[in-house]
Amino acid sequence: MHTVYISAKKQQSLLKKLWPMVVISGLSLTLRPLITSTGPLLEEIRLTTDIGLQVASLLVVLPMLCMGILPLLLPSTGKKLSESTWIISGLLAIAFTGLWRFFLDTGWTLITSALIGGAGIAIVQAFAPGVVKRWYPKHVPLAMGVYSASLMAGGGIAAMLSPLVAQHYGSWQIGLAIWLILPVIALLLWWFKPHEATETKNSSVKFNFFSNRRAWLLACYFGLANASYACMIAWLPTYARSLGWSAQSSGMLIGIMTVFQVAGALIIPVLSSNRLDRRLWLFFAVGIQAIGFTGLILMPASFLMLCVSLIGCGMGACFSLTLTVALDHVAIPRIAGALTAFVQGIGFIITAIMPYIAGLLREWTGSFLSVWLMLLVMLIGMLMVTIKFSPESYAKAIDC
Repeated sequence: MHTVYISAKKQQSLLKKLWPMVVISGLSLTLRPLITSTGPLLEEIRLTTDIGLQVASLLVVLPMLCMGILPLLLPSTGKKLSESTWIISGLLAIAFTGLWRFFLDTGWTLITSALIGGAGIAIVQAFAPGVVKRWYPKHVPLAMGVYSASLMAGGGIAAMLSPLVAQHYGSWQIGLAIWLILPVIALLLWWFKPHEATETKNSSVKFNFFSNRRAWLLACYFGLANASYACMIAWLPTYARSLGWSAQSSGMLIGIMTVFQVAGALIIPVLSSNRLDRRLWLFFAVGIQAIGFTGLILMPASFLMLCVSLIGCGMGACFSLTLTVALDHVAIPRIAGALTAFVQGIGFIITAIMPYIAGLLREWTGSFLSVWLMLLVMLIGMLMVTIKFSPESYAKAIDC
C-alpha cells in the first residue's frame, strides 16, 4: 500500500513538472499556422482573388510587422491588464481569424484577417518567453527548445495539411480556417495553467532598451535569424512549384523543413545547456543555413530536399538559441521578459521586411537566385557578429 502511495506521489510530481510544458507547447502551436498555411495554397488564392505577388507577400509581412510593433508598445500599455488577460485576448484574436477565414472571398479581406491574427500572435509571442523563464528558471535552454520546436511544428503541420484539406473540400478557405482548432485548445490549456504565487501583472517600472547597444544587436541578430524562415515560408512553395512540384508536394517540402527545424530546436539547445557560452552552436546553426542556401544557388534541382533540410535544422536551432541568449543576459524573469519583448519587437520588424524585398527581387530578376544570394550574404554577416556574444560581456552589456 505504501509503495502504491509513493508511486502515485511520483506521478503527481512528474505531472506537476511537465504540465507547464504542455501549456507552453499549446500556446506555441498556435503561433505559425495562420502564416504558413497560405504559402502552399498561394496559386489557388491568387487565381480566386486576382492578387499579385507583392500583395500576396502581405499575408506574411503583416503578421510579422505585428510581431514587431506590438511587443514594443506592450511595456507602456501592457501594465493595464494582467499577463493572463493579454494572452487570452491574443488567442481569441487568432481563433477569430480562423473562424473568419471560412467565409472569405476576396484578397483584401484575407489580408485583413492576417492583420488581426498577426496581432493575436504578436501578443502571445511577446509574453511567452517570460513565462518560460519564470516556469523553468533552471532549464531555460530545454524549455525554450520545446517552445521553439512546438512553434515550428505547428507551422509545418499547417503547411502540409492545408493543401490536403483544401483539395478534399474543394475550398482553400477551409484549408486555412481549419486551424481555428489550435487556439481553442490553447485557451483550454491556459485555463488550467499552473497556479502561481507570483504576481503576473506587468510592473509600472519601465525598462527602456532603446538606448542599449547590446539590446539592439540582439534584436537585429534575431531579426536576421528569422528572415530566412519568413522568406522560406512565403516563397519556398512558389519556388518549388516553379520547378514543377504540385501544391501538395510543395507543402510537404515545408513539412520536411519543419521536421529538421523541430530537431534543431530541440537537440541543439540541449547540447548547449551545459555551458553558458552558446557561440559554438550559433556558428553551427548559422553555418549550415549558409551551406543550404549555397546549394540552392548552385544545384537546386538535384539537392532541393537536402538543402531545405539543412536550412530547416539551422533555422530551428537559431530561433531557439537567439532567444535563449537574450534570456541569458538577465537573471530576473520580469526584466528578461522585457528584453525579449524588445528583441522580438525590433527583430520581427526587420524580419517582416525581408519577404517583401524577396518578392521584389523575384519580380525584378525573374528568378529566386537573387533571393537566395541575399539570404546567404546576410548569414555570412551573422557569422561575423556571433563572436560578440561572450557570457563575460552579458552583465556589462545589459546594465539593469
